Amino acid sequence: MAHGTGVSTYGIELVTALQGMGHAVEGVFGLPVPTDPTYREVQFFDALQRPRDPLKRVPKWERRIEYLRAFGPARALDIPLTPNVEKSTFADRMPAFARLSSSQNLFERANVRFERIRRFTTLEMVDPPDIMHWTYPVPVRLKGARNIYTLHDLVPLKLPYTTLDNKAVYQRIVADCIATADHICTVSESSLNDIRDRFGIAPGRITNTYQSVSMGEIPSGSEADDAAAIEGIFGLKHRGYFLYFGAIEPKKNVGRIIEAYLSLRTDTPLVIVGARAWQSSEELKLMPGGGADAVQGTFTGHRGQTIVRLSYLPRRVLKQLARGARALLFPSLYEGFGLPALESMQLGTPVITARTSSLPEIVGDAGIQVDPYDVTSLVEAMRRVDSDPALRETMARKGLEQARMFSMERYRERLATLYARTLGQASAA
Repeated sequence: MAHGTGVSTYGIELVTALQGMGHAVEGVFGLPVPTDPTYREVQFFDALQRPRDPLKRVPKWERRIEYLRAFGPARALDIPLTPNVEKSTFADRMPAFARLSSSQNLFERANVRFERIRRFTTLEMVDPPDIMHWTYPVPVRLKGARNIYTLHDLVPLKLPYTTLDNKAVYQRIVADCIATADHICTVSESSLNDIRDRFGIAPGRITNTYQSVSMGEIPSGSEADDAAAIEGIFGLKHRGYFLYFGAIEPKKNVGRIIEAYLSLRTDTPLVIVGARAWQSSEELKLMPGGGADAVQGTFTGHRGQTIVRLSYLPRRVLKQLARGARALLFPSLYEGFGLPALESMQLGTPVITARTSSLPEIVGDAGIQVDPYDVTSLVEAMRRVDSDPALRETMARKGLEQARMFSMERYRERLATLYARTLGQASAA
């Protein structure tokens, strides 16, 4: 579960919801662990914290052995959970699973196997759960369980120029997930329609659960406390800055956000929070003062506009930052759900978003919707929100109402329906 990625956040919220329903939730990972159980817990958490070095030179013989292992059996080994390893470091990005298991390089090996012979890897484990819910389309099935795959969206196929995926392989994986799954989960009606139109899935085999954000993620202090914290940390005034948070990648439209902001001629700063991703330099090319190459810092445009660039932030601090923003800017080209929009509405922060994909479903009439390809429409929306306190109050109130449609209670109800359908289909089979 990488820092701050949409899929990792989805997984965390899914586990939170299931635990709230009384389920014992197990986590399956693809990290290297030893066969010796006495050292397995230490090795697992070391591997979880230590990023893999993509530039590390691997001997040819070792690469050959790893390639051959892709065609062998895959078995998940249980990770002992004891007080001997301090786990508080991972509280932000890994739920408290009832059980952990790992199969070395599971997903890398599964992808190699699938690319070569178009076969899913069968994963075996002792005492498998009733349901294995894969949070992304992966070419793996857990033996002895009903397998559900979440298809968040079809971005690699809808906007192929915005991702690095091998599009042919991705399409085959999705098609085979749909063909072999016990059930398919998705997160919006927009994504459901895209999946149905492209792959022809029967209505009874796919369920839209939407998403939610647990109230435990909402800052518990007062707005005044949050305002003081954000001003102390970043020097930003409460409700005195525009905010974008998410990956810096083409589909998020960060380049047009920066262009619109620099065209606005406002004293209100723009804060951009997010890790670099593919083509991030292209998205950040309009950043003033050398900001395109910086990981973080404060940069001033030639008209005096201020852009604050931040990388990864702890969830608690990010929520405080979102709670104090004048508005969230989220005009994505395409979203399967658009979790930042929901998070901001829950916090009473106005949202400016796009009238594309799932975003009109999620934001409704609580936010201002713009053409994400039209910088002028984004500038006008920002100008309206920037200059009209009454409009901001109305948007905040409507946003809180809209967010209740995606409450944790409703999410649990939709998940219960999903799992009942899955178990029912398996029984009928």
